[in-house]
Amino acid sequence: MSAAAPTAREHGDTGTADRTPHRDPVGSGRSALLAVALFLCVRALGLAALAVRADSMGKSPRVLLSERWDSLWYTRVAEHGYAFTLNAPDGRSLSSTAFFPLLPWLERSVRAVTGLSLPAAGLLVTALASALAAWAVFLVVRHAYGDRAGVVCVVLWAAVPVGIVQSMAYSEALFTALAAWGLLCVLRERWVLAGILASLAGLTRPVGLAVTAALFLAVRLHIRSGTGTTRTRTRAVLGCLIAPVGAAAYILWVGARRGHVLGYLDVQDEWGNGFDGGWAFARFLTGGSTALAVLALAALLLLAYWPHHIGAKQLQPPPLIAYSALVTLLAVGASGYFGSKPRLLLPAFPLLIPLAVALTRRRPALTWTVLTTLTGASAVYGAYWLTGSGPP
Repeated sequence: MSAAAPTAREHGDTGTADRTPHRDPVGSGRSALLAVALFLCVRALGLAALAVRADSMGKSPRVLLSERWDSLWYTRVAEHGYAFTLNAPDGRSLSSTAFFPLLPWLERSVRAVTGLSLPAAGLLVTALASALAAWAVFLVVRHAYGDRAGVVCVVLWAAVPVGIVQSMAYSEALFTALAAWGLLCVLRERWVLAGILASLAGLTRPVGLAVTAALFLAVRLHIRSGTGTTRTRTRAVLGCLIAPVGAAAYILWVGARRGHVLGYLDVQDEWGNGFDGGWAFARFLTGGSTALAVLALAALLLLAYWPHHIGAKQLQPPPLIAYSALVTLLAVGASGYFGSKPRLLLPAFPLLIPLAVALTRRRPALTWTVLTTLTGASAVYGAYWLTGSGPP
């Protein structure tokens, strides 16, 4: 095993789930198919609930999924490049350069190949990316905890309250697919491929930094362990050099358009986005009261700490903890639109691993009752959430 993914036996831990590699590729292949099939079933139920709810309100599910809010901005980038700027009623100048380019590039490519409209192309990209993400989530969790935990974690990820975003022409599904496959390559010590996937994740969302950080940590642990040959260490360093290229290239390009290196931060500031460690979010939750905001911020930090603490006790591989911790920090600590925070946490699937492991230790009847209940609740919540007044 690699330094990034020590076994439970190596730590003398007999109370956690089995962390040894599985030797049954046929059985694991069937489990992977089951995980993806269950994911698609959960998402199909969510889309059915949305269709019923939207029809009762005279709205189009297709428009809600692919032609509003962020999905509309991605379509504009695919259609017009980065020439579009919206002058908001409050005087702000909102630039399309806030949106990273990989999703609109794929939308434009799919349109060229299939003849679909850009919104339809965006939905197709998301559908494929979300299925690939589910597959990768299964493989990542299986690597550490076995097939059953992998299947349960995929269903939990599909059934989170904001899971409907996995079916929207947003970048979360694409980013999660790239991040999860990248993390799998990190755990398997395929350093160069991990670096390429991290770079692509960085071309999808700013939080691609989390994948790069996970790779850096894994390489550091690998080198410190003293294992591997000179060739593998060289490949590890090469992966680290490749990983930040995607995000850095786009941010520097935006900076060149703006006339200074930090121009991308100006774009984010114009959109009202920044990073304050969660203070604005805490004040939002408490109605502006400073005393209550302090308590709320402490509660937010505790909630963010708990799954990472449990993951560490369950011997979760350090790169997974580093990745989910950074995604959580950037989501909770951002000062932008507060209604978007739940979906910003969607790529942090390792947060669900402690619950998945706990459910695998229960009777199957209880496990599937919990998963079925969560699936139904997610379908109803997603239908109401997406037909609400504000963007997700």
